[in-house]
Amino acid sequence: MITFAVSEEKNRWLKDRMEALGIYEKDIQENFIRSSGKGGQHVNKTSTCVYLKHIPTGLEVKCMKDRSQSINRFLARRELVEKTERLSGVQTSGDKKRERKRKQKLKGKKRAQVKYGKKACN
Repeated sequence: MITFAVSEEKNRWLKDRMEALGIYEKDIQENFIRSSGKGGQHVNKTSTCVYLKHIPTGLEVKCMKDRSQSINRFLARRELVEKTERLSGVQTSGDKKRERKRKQKLKGKKRAQVKYGKKACN
């Protein structure tokens, strides 16, 4: 397994998640392209954007969140893991956060209906 410029714990977590989902490095096609956005001349001179394609599932991920190619490689693989989990029906941490936010909004809407009546909230 490749190690990235993140902590050992995060590298271990990624390796375990990929093994559990059956994602192998040999099945990943990886390309590096030039990023866009913040970073100035550094971004224009180096290929830090990472493009991954998981050949068996056809999932594609493009990551250019950081100026470091190694960190972008880690983040791209993490996104690929989340997409694969979502495809298999497992609830990801992002799904849990969205569900929590949705419940908070619904709770606020109910409180407003009680306080102001139904007509004011529609």
